[in-house]
Amino acid sequence: MCGRYVVNTPPQQLAIDFGADLQIQEYPPDFNVAPTKPIPAVLVRHGQRTLSTLRWGLIPFWAKDPSVGAKMINARIESAAEKSAFKQSFARRRCLLPADGYYEWLALPPAADAGAADGTKSKAKPKPRKQPYFVHPVAGGPLAFAGLYERWRDAEGNELWSASILTGAATDRMAWLHDRMPLTVPRDAWTAWLDPQLEDPGQVRDLLDFSPDWIAAAVSDQVNSVRNNGPELIEPIPEPAAPAGMGEAEPLF
Repeated sequence: MCGRYVVNTPPQQLAIDFGADLQIQEYPPDFNVAPTKPIPAVLVRHGQRTLSTLRWGLIPFWAKDPSVGAKMINARIESAAEKSAFKQSFARRRCLLPADGYYEWLALPPAADAGAADGTKSKAKPKPRKQPYFVHPVAGGPLAFAGLYERWRDAEGNELWSASILTGAATDRMAWLHDRMPLTVPRDAWTAWLDPQLEDPGQVRDLLDFSPDWIAAAVSDQVNSVRNNGPELIEPIPEPAAPAGMGEAEPLF
């Protein structure tokens, strides 16, 4: 899955990289993109490829209020073409969501109880730990998440545009970190992915990259709080001890 990610590339450079007309006046580097935040998106409107912003968390056109979007930040590739919230977007409203990488959390066993100063053990049940990792392309540079977008209107006719990131089963090399991963669109498939005339679900799926060349590194748990935002969040830290029964966790793949 993808619940937090990084957009560090300036919008002016993204517009060049994606061959898009720039419609974002300003988008400061965001090292902790969280659900419901505005996110850069490349889409085709009126025949023109544009770089604008959408809200992260797709709001179906039939939703009664926008709060449902907070639960729809991801869409499963296995069901997106049939699920009522995503099927129209999957068929005709696809977008590219530029990013420099994303965060994933690896579940670790609880820390051993060191006990109190008097030698007694704590009665509190040890809490499981989750180690954040920053995942990004080995070659560097921005990647393009496969996105779906939708337009929602309130009772007064005000519009809110939002998006979701498609996810799929993790590759064998990624499964140690999480069983799901965000899907990307390779550069040579961008034009076809953005084409609203391409509606065949099988052909659309064939455009996705299910075997990305990524690298992952453990980072500080400062990223756990959305209040923290800065380049220090993606700085690597020493690898944590491997979880029991998993062997040595290897973040390079």
